Amino acid sequence: MRASDHRPGRTTPPRPLDVESLFPDLAAHRRTATRLHPRPGTPGPHDSHVGGPMLWPADEAWPVCTTPHRRAPGPEPLPLVALTQLHARDVPDLPAGPDGCDLLQVFWCPFDAHGPTGYGMYTHLRWRRAAEVHEPAAELPAPAAVGFDGYLPEPCVLHPERITEYPYIELLTGELGAAVEEWEDAQEEAAYEAEEEAEEDGDEPWLPTYQCDLSVAPGWKVGGHAAWNLTGPGTMDCEACGCPMELLLTVATTEWQADRKSWIPLEDGPMSPTGVVVGNHGKLNVFACPRDPSHPHGFSVQ
Repeated sequence: MRASDHRPGRTTPPRPLDVESLFPDLAAHRRTATRLHPRPGTPGPHDSHVGGPMLWPADEAWPVCTTPHRRAPGPEPLPLVALTQLHARDVPDLPAGPDGCDLLQVFWCPFDAHGPTGYGMYTHLRWRRAAEVHEPAAELPAPAAVGFDGYLPEPCVLHPERITEYPYIELLTGELGAAVEEWEDAQEEAAYEAEEEAEEDGDEPWLPTYQCDLSVAPGWKVGGHAAWNLTGPGTMDCEACGCPMELLLTVATTEWQADRKSWIPLEDGPMSPTGVVVGNHGKLNVFACPRDPSHPHGFSVQ
């Protein structure tokens, strides 16, 4: 039995407005995403989870980082931290991996010592067929030191929920983009005026916006659209074939932010259940090639 069985699910509240009724052309850009809703628990190696034990073959070498780490005592290489594993049976928007693999396992190095600057993240993905792991490892290695506690996830079970998303606002172009921007500006102006009036009577006004309430969901998720809050709109092309890549996974510091409270599940709303911190309290977007899932993945910290 999976750890998520017989546990209460998590339900995203209905969106405060039907955005397609406002902007019918958005229907062409609609995508589904699976919010993972990680919550502290005790997952097992056969479960989908964050921070729990991996379903790892006893005879297979654990992934390591070979980059020198100035603050890491002891010998190299350094075992990677197990971040999350996701079964296709549990996550509707998880695409098939190479050769029909149905289990995605994600690891990262617990030190910022990578990339052109020498202060970037290193993330490693491994696909496999879950049914082929006949003898799982009883013990899994862990690094003797970490550079940052935000790289050590708390064990969490998942409560996957499928939702609908629309593109990041700055990616909308043409007449559609102009119409959404005009509506967004009007909403923000109305909210500002309402705040001035509220100072007198003590109310807390709130008006939904496309950016915060109707487009990209916050938190851990699989699939859907990527948010580009830090760098602005970007594209991610496959380095092997040049094909535009699609969002595979979002690893988030928080499940919601102060300006995105409409996404808090009806059942509860912990802001940071996993203990993971990405960059400056942001998110890691992982991209995959839709043409060939064996091609290298792309990464963007936002």
